[in-house]
Amino acid sequence: MKEITIGKNDAGQRLDRFVGKAVPLLPESLLQKYIRLKRIKVNSKGAKRDTRLCEGDVLSLYINDEFFEKPREENSYLKVGTPKLTVVYEDENILLADKKPGVLCHSAGQWDYNTLIANIQAYLAQKGEWQPKAENSFAPALCNRIDRNTGGIVIAAKNAESLRILNDKIKDREIEKFYLCAVTGTPKPSSGRLENYLFKDAKKNQVYVKDKPMPGAKPAATEYRVICTKGRLSLVECRLLTGRTHQIRVQMAHAGWPLLGDGKYGRERVNREYGEKGQALYSYRLRFDFPTDAGILNYLRGREFAVESVDFAEKYFGIAELRDI
Repeated sequence: MKEITIGKNDAGQRLDRFVGKAVPLLPESLLQKYIRLKRIKVNSKGAKRDTRLCEGDVLSLYINDEFFEKPREENSYLKVGTPKLTVVYEDENILLADKKPGVLCHSAGQWDYNTLIANIQAYLAQKGEWQPKAENSFAPALCNRIDRNTGGIVIAAKNAESLRILNDKIKDREIEKFYLCAVTGTPKPSSGRLENYLFKDAKKNQVYVKDKPMPGAKPAATEYRVICTKGRLSLVECRLLTGRTHQIRVQMAHAGWPLLGDGKYGRERVNREYGEKGQALYSYRLRFDFPTDAGILNYLRGREFAVESVDFAEKYFGIAELRDI
């Protein structure tokens, strides 16, 4: 139990709003519940959430100590009352999550509790599969990342051994990743391979395509196939053979088929016309090839997983279920 005495500058605030500021890691739903259960008291008595606090009031907070910690990425899961998570697949070792566009995988330089990893950790903690107090160092972690405005499957490891194995498999290119994208124009030929060199300007977070080797440029290769074309747009599947920053976006644009909604490499006029502000790109399918030993994850060898649907595939091409492609 902790006590807080209301000072002059805090007087006049509602009880729930003051506690929300004083205990920033406490989820809103839990805060309201604790007020109802009288685990948050004013002058030793239960109070309503809209009670106005007065100078000299003493708050008694019967709240677990971890909620009083300084907010940081490592404990941001505590703030998640009801995890927002679409699970594609889950077992005792891994979890595949369908990250939606607009969601960050991790905090971007400042504390943010509404990240994918925070929701995954909260989900596992609330299920009792992960007990932070009992772990000395390990926390469920993401094995791959996807840009904020790109959606798709992200792999999370539930234990240290799975994390080690998956990091090695990703590094060794033993996990196949397939993307869907909506592009302007009709790629010709209808299937093929894009190969060139990509140079990244880290300061501008911009990638440039080079047709010949040059210092700082890395080779990039992407296989593609056109699934269908409607009007001025084509739905294309891309298979990454290398994993460079913005690879699909910049290679498709360089080939003359920029992604719809791509504000960095796309066509602004077309994006405005369709009202799209984020690139139409989705990591919709992956396959665990595992040609070499995968230890405790050997049971995943050859298995393939996919999301159920992709918004732009349905919106522009009428494909509601991805098994239709």
